[in-house]
Amino acid sequence: MVGVGIFDSLRRRGRGGRRRGTMRRATSEDTRHLEEWASTRRGVEAYVEPRTTVTETTVVLIAHDGEWTRRRIGSLPAALHFGQKHSIPVYEVSRVGYPRRMREYTERKKHGQA
Repeated sequence: MVGVGIFDSLRRRGRGGRRRGTMRRATSEDTRHLEEWASTRRGVEAYVEPRTTVTETTVVLIAHDGEWTRRRIGSLPAALHFGQKHSIPVYEVSRVGYPRRMREYTERKKHGQA
């Protein structure tokens, strides 16, 4: 006889019903968010963050004023395709770092000035 507690199935799964330790993949919702965000801002650039053991490849879109958003993208080739499709320059953050305007925007937002 195997003892199964009433909450065991909840403990084995993380947010969204996923099993703990499984990585959430990029979805069409992620892509839709990126497309909508980029289409409503000026001077958008894309900065690709590499996949880690806990996070899929992500892309940070940064507008001319430093406002930014981050979503999963799937892979570097997927990010390059996204950039080409939307005429957005794409950079690898591990090679170039983040632009100063992003840090300045985040700092202004902390102080309620953004």
